[in-house]
Amino acid sequence: MAINIENKEDKGFALGKENLRLLMIGFLIIVVGFILMTGGKSVDPNVFDKSIFSFRRITLAPIVVLFGFVFEIYAIMKKPGSNK
Repeated sequence: MAINIENKEDKGFALGKENLRLLMIGFLIIVVGFILMTGGKSVDPNVFDKSIFSFRRITLAPIVVLFGFVFEIYAIMKKPGSNK
């Protein structure tokens, strides 16, 4: 029972530099989405502030976060380009 080591190639890390760069960009998009969700705090806890239901917090921020997660999936699935 012999193990053939000669044909084994060292593939290195599973993701290339471009994939890692895209992953960082996707992570920053997600962080921006969560930053967009912040705010809407009422100064007085006994008074209701409708600013918590703004377009930015209810619609825009979740779309940005969702786009960031989709971008992360793309960054992971993208095949590394050939170095020619």
